Amino acid sequence: MSIARLHHWHYNASKLLYASPVYRFTLLGRAPRDLALVPPDAWPGSADGGAAIVSGEFSFFGETVRGGLRAWRPGGMSEAWLAELHGFDWLRDLRALGGDGARRQARDLVGDWLLRQSNWHEVAWRPDVLGSRLFAWLGQHDFFCASADDAYRQEYLTSLVRQAKHLSRVLPRGAHGAGLIQAAKGLIAAGLALPGHSAWTAQGLKLLERACAQQILADGGHISRNPAIQTEVLRHLVDTRSALLAGQREVPAFLMAAIDRTAPFLRMLRHNDGGLALFNGSNEGPGWLIDMLLAQADSRGRPLTSAPHSGFERIVANRTIVLVDTGAPAPGPTEEAGHASTLAAEISIGRDRIIVNCGARPGAREPWTQVQRSTAAHSTMVVDDTNSADILSPGKSGRRPRYVTVDRNDENGSVWLNTSHDGYGSLFAVAHQRRLYVDANGEDIRGEDSILQEGDGAKPPRGYALRFHLHPSVQASLVQNGSAVLLRPPSGIGWQLMAEGGTVSLAESVYLGSNDEIRRSEQIVVSGVFDPPDDEGAIARIKWALRKVPKKA
Repeated sequence: MSIARLHHWHYNASKLLYASPVYRFTLLGRAPRDLALVPPDAWPGSADGGAAIVSGEFSFFGETVRGGLRAWRPGGMSEAWLAELHGFDWLRDLRALGGDGARRQARDLVGDWLLRQSNWHEVAWRPDVLGSRLFAWLGQHDFFCASADDAYRQEYLTSLVRQAKHLSRVLPRGAHGAGLIQAAKGLIAAGLALPGHSAWTAQGLKLLERACAQQILADGGHISRNPAIQTEVLRHLVDTRSALLAGQREVPAFLMAAIDRTAPFLRMLRHNDGGLALFNGSNEGPGWLIDMLLAQADSRGRPLTSAPHSGFERIVANRTIVLVDTGAPAPGPTEEAGHASTLAAEISIGRDRIIVNCGARPGAREPWTQVQRSTAAHSTMVVDDTNSADILSPGKSGRRPRYVTVDRNDENGSVWLNTSHDGYGSLFAVAHQRRLYVDANGEDIRGEDSILQEGDGAKPPRGYALRFHLHPSVQASLVQNGSAVLLRPPSGIGWQLMAEGGTVSLAESVYLGSNDEIRRSEQIVVSGVFDPPDDEGAIARIKWALRKVPKKA
């Protein structure tokens, strides 16, 4: 049994103890009279979000609960929604709103949590949620607690000690992936802020160092391969560095190195509009906030063009950006977020996103969790309406590409990219090969997607569909007797996608990449049935091109 699985088993076995009425008494300890440090929290909130909270509304992941939350466990909400509520990041929204009303609301809500949530609860006391709440309460102390009466402040400080003591006791159990980094950040901040508890800071730094070594790959990418999680991890690292500097503590070399590696990788997976590419559960995110994060990181590294350990390629030609997923879904504990998206591509030109993946809704429930992870939700080839990797529940492993090949050639500003994967090999004895060419001007993008037969004996596939999902802002219409599609992005500059080797059609799609909402969009589908193999073993070959439409004289 792996160490991670052993920790998971141990944590689950301990839940009966944590839930017992006597457990809370094991967390008793002397509370300080005041904080030794208020960790810096420079991240902005939303004044509109703060106004909604004052009026009794909490909205996360596109779902809203109205009428106040004195019970803290509204029925019918997802675990992700509850985790966001109990993490208290939304205190920043009340701070952004400002004024005595927002301050009182923040104080009342924290006070109500102190009254009603002092006993362990599986979501509210989960290590990553605890880490978020500790950092939020400490970082917003001056906003809602500094002017409170002595009794309130004593309850607040006593609870901080109890929560941090529990977090120190359970870690690293109960947390994995980015959640472990978030939990370690909260424990480090608690050790810095609460006098007499420097051991928590030392413990948190050891956990953080181990987590960075395990989760941040050699090219700087997070093991989840999710740009949104990459953003979160960098933010946790920057927060930790800021707290250490505020506490006049030396910043460990591993932490500085982790920031210097993760920041350039984050730059790699951005489009020109400032937002993130939509891979493995990510959505766009606010570009200005990512700008702010990168400025805070203070890392000068340029965006990578190739990330072989994480599995991404970035092509930049003039105003054109092409991003390609050249990896397999992340294995192990992060597999629940992995998408069957190998060789999926996104293309943006200037600030216009043209070809995209469908993206994902954080905290989505069935059936969206399965749909958004499917191969069909990505701009790539689909064989027999089958995912290129099994989409399984957390902790389970299944079929996935074993070999993904990448051959890149950059010459005089133009780029040739030749990639392939064998995700369909065990089912159909075929491989997907994708070749891309982008000229130096970025106005001539060509591709060739082939299905190559590799061996006999497997179930023969029947048909294929090559999908190009379009951003909702792009208008599309079939032209040239249905062999091409004219695309009009918001900039008004026309582009034309032409394809041969299959039937071209327009179909409905959805876009989950922005603002926790589902937006209607369209997709170009090039479909057909398989032929006998040609001289190169291809049973299907689609050639396509995306070219700028010349202006009329």
